[in-house]
Amino acid sequence: MEKTIDIDNILRSKLGSKARYVPSLLVKWLKKTIHEDEVNRYLWESRNEKGVPWLERCVEYLEMNLEVVGRENLPSPDDGRQYTFVSNHPLGGADGVALGAIIGRHYDGRFKYLVNDLLMFLPGLAPVCIPINKTGKQGRSFPQMVEAGFASDNHILMFPAGLCSRKQNGVIRDLEWTKTFVKKSVQTHRDVVPIHFSGQNSDKFYRIANICKALNLKFNVAMLFLVDEMYKNSGKSFRVTIGKPIPWQTFDKSRNAKEWAQYVKDIVYGLDTRD
Repeated sequence: MEKTIDIDNILRSKLGSKARYVPSLLVKWLKKTIHEDEVNRYLWESRNEKGVPWLERCVEYLEMNLEVVGRENLPSPDDGRQYTFVSNHPLGGADGVALGAIIGRHYDGRFKYLVNDLLMFLPGLAPVCIPINKTGKQGRSFPQMVEAGFASDNHILMFPAGLCSRKQNGVIRDLEWTKTFVKKSVQTHRDVVPIHFSGQNSDKFYRIANICKALNLKFNVAMLFLVDEMYKNSGKSFRVTIGKPIPWQTFDKSRNAKEWAQYVKDIVYGLDTRD
């Protein structure tokens, strides 16, 4: 079985020569935490699938039960227009897979994610990704990559918070949404489709995230646990609620882009009508 996800190689690609200073016990812990063996087994079994078929197979693999509400709000794939789909990010992994499968199937694979560049290590996901790494060499080309994505014929799927949701004052909710999707949607005349995804990670995950915030750590340590959280959420049910498209003309000068991003975020959370 070919090893697609290799922690040793990832560390070398990110740290260069400094990777040799990472303690072997830490490397072993990382491999266990990200379920290196299980993930590689799945990737090997699904090696012949790419894009939407790979995403759909992943939904099956994770035994996700998806209830889609408001599917009629998805614009027609034949209207000749492009849209920006924005969602909250409660899980940090499985939610992205599920939404990609839903949107990708509706639009016959004609969409792109804006995602963390680490996900480019997943061959089946890479064809539908615009990788984001605002540091290092790629950081300088980040604006151009986003520009090209929005200027393309693909629909764009984004999680404007960047990070998955956090638990603050007992409430699980996204952090502040960035304004990129507002500015680029206006520039490219894309209506914005709001989506709410139900679900949450474990209390352990939120404790780790809050400790990291309290310590003011620059590295997002909580991200290391997202694969483990994905497996913990396996077999659970989730509700995906799709709202009505928001015309790009809505985002006028009456508010700035940051305020409009908050406006859309409020709409997304207003879609959550669970009892």
